[in-house]
Amino acid sequence: MKKLIILASIITLSLSCYSQDSLMVYLELAAKNNPSVQQKFAEYQAALQKVPQVGSLPDPELNVGVFLSPMELVAGKQVADIRLMQMFPWFGVLKNAKDEMSLMAKAKFESFRETKLQVFYDVQRTWNELQKVQQSILINEKNLEILHSLERLSLVKFKAGSSGGGSPSGSSGSPGNSASAQSSSGMNTMGGNSGNSAPTTSAAMPASPMAASGGSGLADIYRIQMETGELENNIALLKNQEQTIAVRFNKYLNRPSKTLVTLPGKLKADSLTYSLSAVSDSMLSQSPMLGMLDYEQQSLEARKTMVTKMGYPMVGLGMNYSLIGKDPLAMAPDMNGKDMIMPMVTVTLPIYRKKYKAMREEVELMKTANKQGYQATANALQTEYYEALQLFQDAKRRMKLYENQYDLAERSLNILQKSFAVSGTGLTDVLRIRQQALDYELKKIEAISDNNTAIAWLKRLMACSQIQ
Repeated sequence: MKKLIILASIITLSLSCYSQDSLMVYLELAAKNNPSVQQKFAEYQAALQKVPQVGSLPDPELNVGVFLSPMELVAGKQVADIRLMQMFPWFGVLKNAKDEMSLMAKAKFESFRETKLQVFYDVQRTWNELQKVQQSILINEKNLEILHSLERLSLVKFKAGSSGGGSPSGSSGSPGNSASAQSSSGMNTMGGNSGNSAPTTSAAMPASPMAASGGSGLADIYRIQMETGELENNIALLKNQEQTIAVRFNKYLNRPSKTLVTLPGKLKADSLTYSLSAVSDSMLSQSPMLGMLDYEQQSLEARKTMVTKMGYPMVGLGMNYSLIGKDPLAMAPDMNGKDMIMPMVTVTLPIYRKKYKAMREEVELMKTANKQGYQATANALQTEYYEALQLFQDAKRRMKLYENQYDLAERSLNILQKSFAVSGTGLTDVLRIRQQALDYELKKIEAISDNNTAIAWLKRLMACSQIQ
């Protein structure tokens, strides 16, 4: 009982982990429902049906002839003539034909594997794009909240400055008037009024900071609102992109366009469980495309042997049965009315050699083309490997860089926000650092997405698939 409880708990835990791994569920759905995968599998099954077709003997021929007026013979009257013939190709032709079709069926299976791996890679790449867009929306919404808080803080400071600026401006009216009066009286008397100019300047000074403070506070609010509008536009754009990518993702699974795609709450960086040397070594040996071309080359070898043997004669074995009726006037009474059986042998004469020569030349040219295609595919795989490797290494480097840059920008932003909340100055620096922090966080998300896509790409080159 204790073992059964432990086993049940393990199964429950594995099922819960499996249900959380929604990407694996989507990959299974793609393997079952994707039209391209199903098409290639149906083509493979159709190719298997060709093996018994080419491995069978030609259908026997049965000829029946009936005499409308029985033909007079020495031993009676011939009523009908029945002929049965079976043709046999040269030795080994049927075997080579079966080998050719079996190898072509294997090539079709490799094509099916290639399509399935490509669909899996497309699903994972689109999954990473969806996660990147989703995380970008969350980051932008978080920064939008920061801008709203800055706007509220700036608005409070602007209102406080406007209401607090009324009494100083009112109290400074009389000194200003007295100063102007003193200045005008001094000018009328043309006396030495150098002492009167100083009170005029000191009385006019308090009005200038208040006007500048009110203007800069309003300008700060406008700038924050402009930044807010840009962020709201980016969020709307990202949501439109999310819908488009979700439709593409659902079509890989052959589902309705509006089907909800469940995503994890956080984008995590995958790790490559294989060494890069293992990827490079197994890439050429495990590639379905190279396997398909290799099977096609072997099938062409079998076809060449078959075509060569088709140039030899075909042998037919048969029997001719003549139905004889009795004739009272027959000259040979012992043979009167006895049917005749005649064994037959037929041999074809392949004397027109041009077509057989052309068939062999065709096979040779197809083999040459297949070799060139194999080399071209191997070159393309190696190119893809280095492109995926570059993306992987670049993503790893950017992940580390933008993680550090984001931490520094976040610390700077916290310091500047506290300073702005206390003194009300430095909004330009706050907005600039906030934009840098936003850019670094978005670039970090993009680097993680590129890292996961590069790992999926490398596994696709290795023909590594967890779903069979």
